Amino acid sequence: MPPFAFLTNHGAVLLCIAEDPSIRMREIAATIEITERAAQRIVSDLIDTGYVERARTGRRNSYTINTELPVRLPSQRDVDLNALLSVLMPSGSTTARREGMEAGAVQ
Repeated sequence: MPPFAFLTNHGAVLLCIAEDPSIRMREIAATIEITERAAQRIVSDLIDTGYVERARTGRRNSYTINTELPVRLPSQRDVDLNALLSVLMPSGSTTARREGMEAGAVQ
């Protein structure tokens, strides 16, 4: 039986991107213990639904989280993504990232 987790893999990937906007797929996969292909599929899902935007920077991708979108919950109650990320981000997050979240965008 897999270990209990509060977040889905989609939520865990979103947190990885929030922590490091230039994170690589292999780093996402290793962090949340999924395959690199699964990480690619999840990032693609997040981009397709508008939660994440991807920009090419040289040979790497850089991601931006759209914190203006609500997070759909099974209870049919929407939650503000910015508020959710501010609760879930590690306490050691940089000041710049916190300021970006307060401004409405995680870079």
